[in-house]
Amino acid sequence: MVTMQDLATPATNTWCPGCGNFGILMAMKRAIVQLGLEREKVVAVTGIGCHGKMTNYIKVNGIHVIHGRVLPVATAIKLANRELTVIGFAGDGDAFNIGMGHFSHAARRNPDITLVVHDNLIYGLTTGQTSPTSKRGLKTKSTPRGVFEVAVNPITQALASDASFVARGYAGDMRHLTELFKEAITFPGFAMVDVLQPCVAWNRINTYDFYKERVYKLEEEGHDPTDLMKAYERGREWGDRIPIGVFYKVERPVYRENFPVLKGAPLARQKLDGIDISGLLKEFA
Repeated sequence: MVTMQDLATPATNTWCPGCGNFGILMAMKRAIVQLGLEREKVVAVTGIGCHGKMTNYIKVNGIHVIHGRVLPVATAIKLANRELTVIGFAGDGDAFNIGMGHFSHAARRNPDITLVVHDNLIYGLTTGQTSPTSKRGLKTKSTPRGVFEVAVNPITQALASDASFVARGYAGDMRHLTELFKEAITFPGFAMVDVLQPCVAWNRINTYDFYKERVYKLEEEGHDPTDLMKAYERGREWGDRIPIGVFYKVERPVYRENFPVLKGAPLARQKLDGIDISGLLKEFA
């Protein structure tokens, strides 16, 4: 069985002291240990941003991709070898700015992967510019007069894109976040967990104290995660009360079931010898 120590790496952690990423990292490690996953069969895919260092700090297979491309790479890995547990990590900028198109298409395709969004409502790595999830009116380096646009709402965006599993966690509640990760990883289909992650360096509004006073757990208030309309209503809540937990989940066919060649052995284990592609070449010549 894998242990927490097995998942440690020799890399020096360079996140800011108090960064919400520490909670996400620890919760993910705990989820992997508690699920009994084998390190060799877990793949972490990270994009550009402070979250990208996850592949340095957790000892599983890892690939660091260019900005906004976490989901197509994660999807390809899962299609090539369904025996792998594929977990994508993206920031709110990585997921909902340059990666927004990939997000909506991955949600509707329903590949059997998990996406963890490190949502600090600001660009942390580039020292404090507005991000797609920054709330209207927030003053940053790039918006000294305040953000003009309405913020992207990851929950309603996922629901509108037909995501099969939509959840939100909070980096300051590690036990609850661990359980969300476990449920998302074991869910058969596309699972998104948007994690409220305080940025202690650049976001002085959405702090640990801010969330501590506002977050509440959906499961403690009898929320039905199979009710799409109620999930959308809850997803729009933001203010004095902010819900965390599973908003919505529904099982439907996963993406790989559309491809006959993937019904047998995983693509990565299929033999390449003896394959005749002359007919294919003739068809497209």
